[in-house]
Amino acid sequence: MKIVMVFDQIQAGAGIKDDHMVSLGLMKGAVGPAIMMEPYLKTYNGQVLACLYCGDGYYAENKQECLRKYCAMVEKIKPDVVMCGPAFDYLGFGRMAAEVAQAIQKAGVAQAFAALSAENEETIAAFKDCVPLVKVPKKGGVGLDASLRAMCEIAHALYTGADIQPFKQKYCF
Repeated sequence: MKIVMVFDQIQAGAGIKDDHMVSLGLMKGAVGPAIMMEPYLKTYNGQVLACLYCGDGYYAENKQECLRKYCAMVEKIKPDVVMCGPAFDYLGFGRMAAEVAQAIQKAGVAQAFAALSAENEETIAAFKDCVPLVKVPKKGGVGLDASLRAMCEIAHALYTGADIQPFKQKYCF
């Protein structure tokens, strides 16, 4: 199972919390939370091919261009599943993650979902019926390991074409 991760500048290690204007980029292999996820991915013979990232401010100001480029990059890399997040309680990143996952699904270039915390209330309300939104704790909260494991389970279900409804009921908003 080939995976692409989508992060903001913080999760990718490409900038600090205040660097919201980091432009769209790519890092090969696993970085940030993707490294923590590798043991769970191995259970499903999964591998992170690349991590795409963008500052949420840059994304907000260049949304259509970023969505087009995200879809083009995913199409070129050809992953089986795209995981957007975990966005934790970062509201701008949570919105970006849901929008990118939805755009990738609509473009038909890969299966995709987003992962964010309950603090992203507006995004959850707007996207929960459009794209799977996996529950994760807020930054520093309890339960991250279980959430990363859940993300891998859902990715595998999407990859195999399994019915994801039981996974959505158990792990998603």
